[in-house]
Formats: sequence, C-alpha cells, structure tokens
Amino acid sequence: MSDTAWKPRLVALDVDGTLLDPATQTVSDVVRSAVRRAVDAGAQVVVATGRSVLGTAPILDELGLTSGVALCSNGAVVADAATREVLSVQTFDPAPVVAELTTRLPGASFAVEQIGTGSLVTSKFREHQLHGPQQLASLDELAAEPVPRLIASWDEHDPAEVLAVLDGAALPGCTFTIDHYEPWVTVVPRGVTKGAVLEKIRAEQGIPAEDTFAAGDGDNDVQMLRWAAHGVAMGQAPEIVRAAADEVTGPVAEDGLATALDRWFR
Repeated sequence: MSDTAWKPRLVALDVDGTLLDPATQTVSDVVRSAVRRAVDAGAQVVVATGRSVLGTAPILDELGLTSGVALCSNGAVVADAATREVLSVQTFDPAPVVAELTTRLPGASFAVEQIGTGSLVTSKFREHQLHGPQQLASLDELAAEPVPRLIASWDEHDPAEVLAVLDGAALPGCTFTIDHYEPWVTVVPRGVTKGAVLEKIRAEQGIPAEDTFAAGDGDNDVQMLRWAAHGVAMGQAPEIVRAAADEVTGPVAEDGLATALDRWFR
C-alpha cells in the first residue's frame, strides 16, 4: 500500500530485531519518535513479542505506550499496556514437549515462564535472553505445571541444525517457532500465534481488517505479517519472513521500522 492517504489504525510491532537492535539492546531515538507519531495520529500500537511480560514492560516504558494491550510470549499472554495487568493466559502441558525435545535436542537447556516473576531454568540463560529472575530446577520440576511458554536452547549448535532436526516435527498440543539467529526454540499452546491473537483484538475493537499493519523479522512474525493488510519485513529478515510480507524495509540497524512508518506518520 503506497497510498499516503491510507493510514493503518492497528499497528503491530515485534520487539527484538524490529523495534530494538539486538546488537545494541536499544530502541533508537529515530524509531521511538516514529512510533510516537503513529500513536499521536490515533493508531492503536500493539507490541507483539516472544518476550515475557517482564521483558516487554521496559519496551512499553521506552515507547511511552499507555493504552491498549501488549502481546507477550508470542500471544500466549496478553497484558494491559498501561497497568501491565495480565488480561489473558493460554497454557499447555510441558511434560510431553520436554520429553520430545530432550530426545531431538540432546543436551539442550530449558526454561519455562512463570508469569510476572521470572523463569524456571535447567541452566542459566544470558540476561538478554530471559528477563527477570531465573530459578534453577530439574526437568521434572520444570515440566510439573502448565505453562504459557517454554524455551529450548541448544547451545554449541547452529540454528540451521535446530531447523533440520525439528523439520516436520509436531510437538504435543503446541505451536513452535525457531530463531534464525540463535539455536533456540520457543513453544506456546497449539494455535497461538501473534497473528491469531491480533485478529481477536482487531475484531473486539471493531477495526477493519484493511486498516492493519505489522512489522517483524522472525519466524514467530510470519503469521502476523500474513495477517496484516500491510506486512513489513525488516531488511535483515530471512527469506521465509520476507516472503510473508508485502514489503521489505531497511534492517533494524538502519532504523528500517521508522522508514516504513514514516510513509504514513510523518
């Protein structure tokens, strides 16, 4: 959509690799200003991320978002953007998933989200990977209760190896996505995607489907980009993500999101 008279009313934005540059772990002033212009123009901006609520909160603060909702854990957890109150949670039984992944990814480290408090982990993750306190647990302890999100990190392996090992796999009761930059798998309940949850939000708010915009760079953004009337892939995104989008903008390191938003929100 190149018509500058059109303005999206629902703007869904991924965090890592879209809003935030993973190399610097910051949201640039240019991107922050572009998002603020969208908000000031009346668009409903929704942060849609694989991060937990704890990991999403600093981004909401940085962007100054004080209305609407945030999609966390790829949509398994929805929170109020202003109060950070958790509005909805979808969970799954992690036990059969852990059993399957320990077979396919021997030696992998696991983490499950404990909403609002941190994560149970089988070994410590780096701070930028998991946000909030990490509590060491055995596999049995980690898999004992239903969870909204499980992460498996296959250290010392290449992301392409993870992709190959899980090609065609079906994890019980779950949907999973694979990171293109780290050897890392994110698992959420079956049917949960950013796109599916955004569609529910769009319908509840009465926003026309043709007035939706989304931007992202990862495997977990593919359904969201297909959902949007205008989907934008970041310049560093792999081909599978680019193919799901209507447009490819510049990479995150070059403020590609601002370039895309500025077409409508100058």
